[in-house]
Amino acid sequence: MTRRQLTQRHTLHAIAIYEGVKGLAALAASIGLLGLVHRDLRRIASELIGHFGLDPERHYPALLLHYVDLLNSTNIRSLVFLAFAYAALRLAEGYGLWRDRVWGEWLGAASGGLYLPFEIYHLTHRLTWTGVGVFLANLLMVGFLIRRLWRRRMEKDLPVARKPA
Repeated sequence: MTRRQLTQRHTLHAIAIYEGVKGLAALAASIGLLGLVHRDLRRIASELIGHFGLDPERHYPALLLHYVDLLNSTNIRSLVFLAFAYAALRLAEGYGLWRDRVWGEWLGAASGGLYLPFEIYHLTHRLTWTGVGVFLANLLMVGFLIRRLWRRRMEKDLPVARKPA
């Protein structure tokens, strides 16, 4: 294996690990959300705010209560289902990339590419170093995967040299 191939394999494995970690985090979040079914989230948030001695009228505690109210008005089971689906997608992508599967590269390029317009929109409205870093990292990952897919395609289209009979 050449140095270039080894570097590409390491890069692919790093992306696979990153996607797998995102999948595990989504799985943990969905399990946490599942624990919130049939709970009074506003009471839990209010107790948490009181436990830390925060004023519920201040910006961040009020924001927390606002989002808890939004969460109470949504179907948590649907959120759990979406979180499980997202986790399954990320874990499958991580597996496909780790095993150097073409479908994993397609899945990674497509799912990462979906975020790019939203990240650009976010950067045009609020430019931060973190936002720039996330955008560049995602752009590099998508570019790397597209380049690998392109090279696979070019290698497939190359005519095979035949030995004279």
